[in-house]
Amino acid sequence: MIRNDGRQPDELRPVRIVRNYLKYPEGSVLISTGDTKVICTATVESGVPAWLNGEGRGWVTAEYGMLPRATSGRTNRHTTSGRTYEIQRLIGRSLRAAVDLTKLDGFTVRVDCDVIQADGGTRTASITGGFVALYDALSYLVSHGMVGELPVRGHVAAVSVGVVDGVVLLDLCYEEDVRADVDMNVVMLDDLFVEIQGTAEGIPFSRATLDEMLDFARGGISRLVSVQAQCFGVHRNRTCPPPAPPSRP
Repeated sequence: MIRNDGRQPDELRPVRIVRNYLKYPEGSVLISTGDTKVICTATVESGVPAWLNGEGRGWVTAEYGMLPRATSGRTNRHTTSGRTYEIQRLIGRSLRAAVDLTKLDGFTVRVDCDVIQADGGTRTASITGGFVALYDALSYLVSHGMVGELPVRGHVAAVSVGVVDGVVLLDLCYEEDVRADVDMNVVMLDDLFVEIQGTAEGIPFSRATLDEMLDFARGGISRLVSVQAQCFGVHRNRTCPPPAPPSRP
């Protein structure tokens, strides 16, 4: 199968992460995956939700939204649908997997993911970029003596994978996503699975297809983690380089 952009089935779209994208947040990035672009900011707040008072833990949560013209047609500003709630809960769960909340006692980090252009994979881009913003916010807490050590367990990243016209494809753009017989989002903490969301939109799929999809996702996330890691060694407002293409036999 020939993809519209000429990619191989197991190849990511070009990925760019601009760290410290905004002036005021404790952490901020602009992440681009192909034509999908998301601004992720991480804000440090004193205190935790009431239900966590006295538990000796901090909290990480997320919000997600799209600009009115992030898509081909305009959507109303500040509309929060059931889909939006589901996406931001996924982002929050995914980012919490990367944090030892017992080392964040007394603080909440709120990660806001604002989609400025959507071409598929907005939730997975939000998780991948949101982790970099979160990492910087947690580093801020350490550098200002607000927590004793960096409470990061590992890197969290996410990618979509699906079956289109009988072929497993990694990192679906919108045109591929709307045609997919199977649509799946995979979140990993380094080499461990955090969440797998998969649905047969059209034709049910086999265990062999599932294994192939997870293998594609694992390879793609490994490359995304490499991009994240490179970000932490570059200067302000520098763009992180794209991942190396997958090796071929």
